[in-house]
Amino acid sequence: MATGNYTTMTEFIILGLTDDPTVCALLFVVFIGIYVVTIMGNISIIMLIRGSPQLHIPMYLFLCHLAFVDMGYSSSVTPVMLIGFLREETSLPVAGCVAQLCSVVTFGTTECFLLAAMACDRYVAICSPLLYSTHMSPRICILLVGISYLGGCVNGWIFTGCLLSLSFCGPNKVNHFFCDYSPLLKLSCSHDFTSDVIPTISSGSIIVVTVFVIAISYIYILITILKMPSTQGRHKAFSTCTSHLTAVTLFFGTITFIYVMPKSSYSTEQNKVVSMFYTVVIPMLNPLIYSLRNKDVKEAMRKLMAGTHWWS
Repeated sequence: MATGNYTTMTEFIILGLTDDPTVCALLFVVFIGIYVVTIMGNISIIMLIRGSPQLHIPMYLFLCHLAFVDMGYSSSVTPVMLIGFLREETSLPVAGCVAQLCSVVTFGTTECFLLAAMACDRYVAICSPLLYSTHMSPRICILLVGISYLGGCVNGWIFTGCLLSLSFCGPNKVNHFFCDYSPLLKLSCSHDFTSDVIPTISSGSIIVVTVFVIAISYIYILITILKMPSTQGRHKAFSTCTSHLTAVTLFFGTITFIYVMPKSSYSTEQNKVVSMFYTVVIPMLNPLIYSLRNKDVKEAMRKLMAGTHWWS
């Protein structure tokens, strides 16, 4: 923030989910368990993919990066939230609050792009299988991953730039469990139309574009599957998409609620619950979704647990 901002306010106080000590103790146990499962599950997915030659294909390259992004996403929010359950007040310096917002937006946006890239991968695999190795070459896959991270960084910088342009000279209590943009904007004594609209346009455009890519991909996938002569072939083709469709529905359903629906249509408490779901719960669910509903991953896990060599 500008020099004047640092002199008028040095920290924000994060109010968290609740101030009831009993509920805080219960939530601490629940969310530290979720966080441990999130980290272990996503690290396991990354190690499994990197160590299994049969998983060295574009689909699992994207899944590997999705697991990394989920860990970063959850780690940006959960530790601060856990500290809030143990203290009456959780304070973050202004720079720490800015860094948290930038991290959350960057990882969240990157996940949007990665899910869109995974939809494109499924489209090529099902609709143009003979051209799959050409259209999804290592160079193209790396390019798509790079675009995903670049898009995440750009959106993170947009939110950060808008936050840094604000002045804070009044209350410093953030009615949330992390430094999200909307509750910070409410505390500003200088925000204008630009600082309010630019982040909404940026995040809304990214959601619309990525959802459009996913929707078009699955429309063509559905048309192709319906044209398949055998029921077994249709079932096999569709089964390769169910994990991704589940992850897409959970993630985009929640972020659309936060960033697209009118703010007047939901309360602050609803905002907290939905934000908690997409920043903390979904990063834990993704490894479970992809491991429990994916035959290739389950086979690689079976070989690992049986003690056999992955390359045998």
